[in-house]
Amino acid sequence: MQVPMLDLTEQYQKLKSEINAAVEEVMTKAHFILGPNVKKLESDVAEYSNSKHGIGVANGSDALNISLMGLGVGPGDEVIAPSFTFFATAGAIARTGATPVFVDIDPKTFNIDPAAIEKAVTDKTKAIIPVHLYGQMADMDKIKEIADKHNLYIVEDAAQAIGSEYKGKKVGELGTVACYSFFPTKNLGAYGDAGMIITADDEIGEKLRVIRVHGSKPKYYHHVLGYNSRLDEMQAAILNVKFPHLNDWSEKRKEKAANYTKLLKEAVGDVVTTPYEEEFNHHVYHQYTIRVPQRDELQAYLKEQGVSTMIYYPQPLHLQPVFEYLGYKKGDLPETEKAAAEALSLPMFPELKDEQQAYVVEKIREFYNK
Repeated sequence: MQVPMLDLTEQYQKLKSEINAAVEEVMTKAHFILGPNVKKLESDVAEYSNSKHGIGVANGSDALNISLMGLGVGPGDEVIAPSFTFFATAGAIARTGATPVFVDIDPKTFNIDPAAIEKAVTDKTKAIIPVHLYGQMADMDKIKEIADKHNLYIVEDAAQAIGSEYKGKKVGELGTVACYSFFPTKNLGAYGDAGMIITADDEIGEKLRVIRVHGSKPKYYHHVLGYNSRLDEMQAAILNVKFPHLNDWSEKRKEKAANYTKLLKEAVGDVVTTPYEEEFNHHVYHQYTIRVPQRDELQAYLKEQGVSTMIYYPQPLHLQPVFEYLGYKKGDLPETEKAAAEALSLPMFPELKDEQQAYVVEKIREFYNK
């Protein structure tokens, strides 16, 4: 049996007529830049996030870049972030001229450890970027307490977490800004790059809108140095078709996650550590990530058996060559480094079949029985 990490073909077939009609309408009306589809998506996603402003940008990485620019982060500032995350989180900090300050994670959730944040705050710290990894929100009460105490901005990296909740609060309600990615593999994915920033602050929202169009307001008059980063109208039209299905897809992901956990416990017991979900969180399972011994060998075996898996992330950011100038060394963030050696993400998408999950788990059982 072949089990892909992600298969978007069935989803497209179900929505094909609506998506094709939406794309054709954009072509017919020929309004390609910041048109009605972008405005609708911005409004709907902001409302969904229980916030006021949605600012559509070209991708999730630009959402982070523009957010930090809009908050005035720059040379001489420090921004605290986890090392166990995708490169864009730290890349955005470095591009402003600020210094990334990497801290360790909670080993149960893979999310940033608030206690580590508190220890890392200095008089140069300007912001914290909690990453809601794999679809589960970080411990925002503790993070917000630290931010309020030290007068820091919170930039929620929610690239993997649209629709997730923390104690009944949505992504975007607890930070200064929140950043979404609509990369095709995400829970709400476009058919190319796309992203959005969410904020409840009117002044920040307006500043971010200006930055995304070269810092121009009115047109051809530039008071700040901006980006050319706009959510594409065609991608917005596709996302508008898909958006009403997001909650249903998220629930199906939770069902798939519960099934994996049940099957794995029955098959291999405590050999595999299944995902931990905080009781007060609503996890949307962008990824179903386990911890396993002999991770690389297991991945190779599963590949031989037709099962696709991914390692998010094999090399922590504090040990990446590009950040060598920061002076981190192996052993500085032990939980992060342990997670990088043990984490393995299994196939996860709403259309995943029960028999595919059973096959994946059976092959994991076979590997450890050897």
